[in-house]
Amino acid sequence: MDAKDLERQASLCTKCALHRSRRQVVFGVGRTPAKVMLIGEAPGYWEDLRGEPFVGSAGKVLNGLLELAGLSRDSVYITNVVKCRPPNNREPKDEELQACSPYLDAQLDLVSPEVIVMLGNYASSAIFKRYGAEFDSMFKAHGVPLGSKGKVLVPMFHPAAVLYKPDVKDMIEEDWRRLAKTLESRPP
Repeated sequence: MDAKDLERQASLCTKCALHRSRRQVVFGVGRTPAKVMLIGEAPGYWEDLRGEPFVGSAGKVLNGLLELAGLSRDSVYITNVVKCRPPNNREPKDEELQACSPYLDAQLDLVSPEVIVMLGNYASSAIFKRYGAEFDSMFKAHGVPLGSKGKVLVPMFHPAAVLYKPDVKDMIEEDWRRLAKTLESRPP
Protein backbone atom coordinates (compact mmCIF):
# COMPACT_ATOMS: atom_id res chain seq x y z
CA MET A 1 0.00 0.00 0.00
CA ASP A 2 1.36 3.45 -0.89
CA ALA A 3 0.90 6.72 1.03
CA LYS A 4 -2.11 7.84 -1.03
CA ASP A 5 -3.93 4.53 -0.53
CA LEU A 6 -3.23 4.66 3.19
CA GLU A 7 -4.43 8.26 3.41
CA ARG A 8 -7.60 7.37 1.50
CA GLN A 9 -8.23 4.48 3.91
CA ALA A 10 -7.70 6.77 6.92
CA SER A 11 -10.09 9.38 5.49
CA LEU A 12 -12.92 6.86 5.86
CA CYS A 13 -11.99 5.82 9.41
CA THR A 14 -14.74 5.59 12.04
CA LYS A 15 -12.78 3.59 14.66
CA CYS A 16 -13.22 6.22 17.40
CA ALA A 17 -15.60 9.04 18.29
CA LEU A 18 -13.36 11.75 16.78
CA HIS A 19 -14.75 11.00 13.31
CA ARG A 20 -18.05 12.60 14.39
CA SER A 21 -16.57 16.05 14.99
CA ARG A 22 -13.73 16.23 12.48
CA ARG A 23 -13.89 18.21 9.28
CA GLN A 24 -11.35 15.87 7.76
CA VAL A 25 -8.58 13.46 8.63
CA VAL A 26 -5.21 15.19 8.89
CA PHE A 27 -3.00 12.38 7.73
CA GLY A 28 0.50 13.64 7.03
CA VAL A 29 2.61 15.45 4.46
CA GLY A 30 6.10 15.27 3.12
CA ARG A 31 8.69 13.07 1.58
CA THR A 32 8.41 9.29 1.55
CA PRO A 33 10.84 7.87 2.34
CA ALA A 34 12.47 10.56 4.49
CA LYS A 35 15.47 10.58 6.77
CA VAL A 36 13.55 12.65 9.34
CA MET A 37 9.96 12.20 10.49
CA LEU A 38 8.25 14.68 12.81
CA ILE A 39 5.33 13.48 14.91
CA GLY A 40 3.04 15.77 16.87
CA GLU A 41 0.08 15.07 19.11
CA ALA A 42 -3.08 15.81 17.11
CA PRO A 43 -4.44 18.33 14.62
CA GLY A 44 -5.64 21.71 15.83
CA TYR A 45 -8.24 24.06 14.40
CA TRP A 46 -6.31 25.21 11.32
CA GLU A 47 -5.02 21.73 10.58
CA ASP A 48 -8.58 20.38 10.68
CA LEU A 49 -9.64 23.10 8.23
CA ARG A 50 -6.76 22.62 5.79
CA GLY A 51 -6.08 18.90 6.18
CA GLU A 52 -2.36 19.36 6.76
CA PRO A 53 -0.37 19.10 10.01
CA PHE A 54 1.27 22.17 11.55
CA VAL A 55 -0.20 24.95 9.39
CA GLY A 56 -1.38 27.33 12.12
CA SER A 57 0.72 29.55 14.38
CA ALA A 58 2.67 26.56 15.74
CA GLY A 59 3.36 25.53 12.14
CA LYS A 60 4.97 28.88 11.43
CA VAL A 61 7.18 28.42 14.48
CA LEU A 62 7.99 24.89 13.32
CA ASN A 63 9.10 26.18 9.91
CA GLY A 64 11.63 28.45 11.61
CA LEU A 65 12.85 25.64 13.86
CA LEU A 66 13.29 23.34 10.86
CA GLU A 67 15.53 26.00 9.29
CA LEU A 68 17.70 26.06 12.43
CA ALA A 69 18.23 22.31 11.94
CA GLY A 70 19.05 22.74 8.24
CA LEU A 71 15.73 21.17 7.22
CA SER A 72 12.61 22.24 5.36
CA ARG A 73 9.06 20.93 5.22
CA ASP A 74 9.90 19.44 1.81
CA SER A 75 12.76 17.37 3.21
CA VAL A 76 10.86 15.70 6.08
CA TYR A 77 7.60 13.88 6.73
CA ILE A 78 5.19 15.44 9.25
CA THR A 79 2.26 13.74 10.97
CA ASN A 80 0.55 13.32 14.35
CA VAL A 81 -0.11 10.32 16.56
CA VAL A 82 -3.85 11.05 16.25
CA LYS A 83 -5.23 11.98 12.84
CA CYS A 84 -8.45 13.81 13.84
CA ARG A 85 -8.84 16.94 15.94
CA PRO A 86 -9.95 16.28 19.51
CA PRO A 87 -12.72 18.68 20.63
CA ASN A 88 -11.44 21.91 22.19
CA ASN A 89 -7.86 20.79 21.49
CA ARG A 90 -7.92 18.41 24.46
CA GLU A 91 -5.29 15.69 24.70
CA PRO A 92 -6.17 12.51 22.81
CA LYS A 93 -7.65 9.65 24.78
CA ASP A 94 -6.07 6.19 24.86
CA GLU A 95 -8.80 4.70 22.64
CA GLU A 96 -8.17 7.43 20.04
CA LEU A 97 -4.46 6.69 20.09
CA GLN A 98 -5.19 2.99 19.68
CA ALA A 99 -7.57 3.67 16.77
CA CYS A 100 -4.89 5.66 14.93
CA SER A 101 -2.03 3.35 15.86
CA PRO A 102 -2.22 1.18 12.70
CA TYR A 103 -2.05 4.31 10.52
CA LEU A 104 1.01 5.60 12.38
CA ASP A 105 2.65 2.17 12.15
CA ALA A 106 2.05 2.14 8.39
CA GLN A 107 3.39 5.69 8.06
CA LEU A 108 6.54 4.72 9.95
CA ASP A 109 6.99 1.79 7.55
CA LEU A 110 6.41 3.93 4.45
CA VAL A 111 8.59 6.83 5.56
CA SER A 112 11.28 4.59 7.03
CA PRO A 113 12.92 7.43 8.97
CA GLU A 114 16.31 7.20 10.61
CA VAL A 115 15.45 10.06 12.99
CA ILE A 116 12.04 10.54 14.61
CA VAL A 117 11.44 13.94 16.18
CA MET A 118 8.53 13.97 18.59
CA LEU A 119 6.88 17.33 19.15
CA GLY A 120 5.55 17.61 22.69
CA ASN A 121 5.03 15.40 25.72
CA TYR A 122 2.18 13.33 24.38
CA ALA A 123 3.89 12.41 21.11
CA SER A 124 7.18 11.76 22.91
CA SER A 125 5.56 9.46 25.43
CA ALA A 126 3.66 7.54 22.72
CA ILE A 127 6.67 7.06 20.45
CA PHE A 128 9.10 6.18 23.25
CA LYS A 129 6.62 3.54 24.41
CA ARG A 130 6.28 2.20 20.85
CA TYR A 131 10.07 1.79 20.64
CA GLY A 132 10.43 0.25 24.11
CA ALA A 133 12.09 3.31 25.64
CA GLU A 134 11.19 5.23 28.79
CA PHE A 135 10.06 8.83 28.62
CA ASP A 136 10.25 10.71 31.90
CA SER A 137 9.53 14.38 31.20
CA MET A 138 10.18 16.89 28.45
CA PHE A 139 12.26 19.09 30.75
CA LYS A 140 14.64 16.17 31.33
CA ALA A 141 14.66 14.70 27.81
CA HIS A 142 14.22 17.63 25.39
CA GLY A 143 16.65 17.69 22.50
CA VAL A 144 18.57 14.62 23.66
CA PRO A 145 18.79 11.89 20.99
CA LEU A 146 18.14 8.32 22.08
CA GLY A 147 18.92 5.29 19.93
CA SER A 148 16.28 2.58 20.02
CA LYS A 149 15.59 -0.32 17.65
CA GLY A 150 17.64 1.20 14.84
CA LYS A 151 16.05 4.66 15.11
CA VAL A 152 17.17 7.89 16.70
CA LEU A 153 14.36 9.34 18.82
CA VAL A 154 14.54 13.05 19.64
CA PRO A 155 11.92 14.53 21.96
CA MET A 156 11.35 18.24 21.44
CA PHE A 157 9.05 20.78 23.01
CA HIS A 158 5.95 21.37 20.91
CA PRO A 159 6.46 24.46 18.71
CA ALA A 160 3.43 26.08 20.38
CA ALA A 161 5.49 26.31 23.58
CA VAL A 162 7.30 29.28 22.00
CA LEU A 163 3.94 31.03 21.61
CA TYR A 164 2.68 30.38 25.15
CA LYS A 165 5.97 30.38 27.07
CA PRO A 166 8.32 32.79 25.31
CA ASP A 167 10.95 32.30 28.03
CA VAL A 168 11.71 28.82 26.60
CA LYS A 169 12.34 30.07 23.06
CA ASP A 170 16.16 30.17 23.35
CA MET A 171 16.27 26.68 24.85
CA ILE A 172 14.00 25.29 22.10
CA GLU A 173 16.05 26.94 19.36
CA GLU A 174 19.24 25.48 20.82
CA ASP A 175 17.65 22.00 20.77
CA TRP A 176 16.97 22.38 17.03
CA ARG A 177 20.53 23.59 16.37
CA ARG A 178 21.74 20.48 18.23
CA LEU A 179 19.45 18.38 16.00
CA ALA A 180 21.35 19.76 13.00
CA LYS A 181 24.57 18.38 14.50
CA THR A 182 22.91 15.00 15.15
CA LEU A 183 21.80 14.86 11.51
CA GLU A 184 25.26 15.85 10.26
CA SER A 185 26.82 12.99 12.19
CA ARG A 186 24.60 10.43 10.41
CA PRO A 187 25.57 9.35 6.90
CA PRO A 188 23.13 10.35 4.11
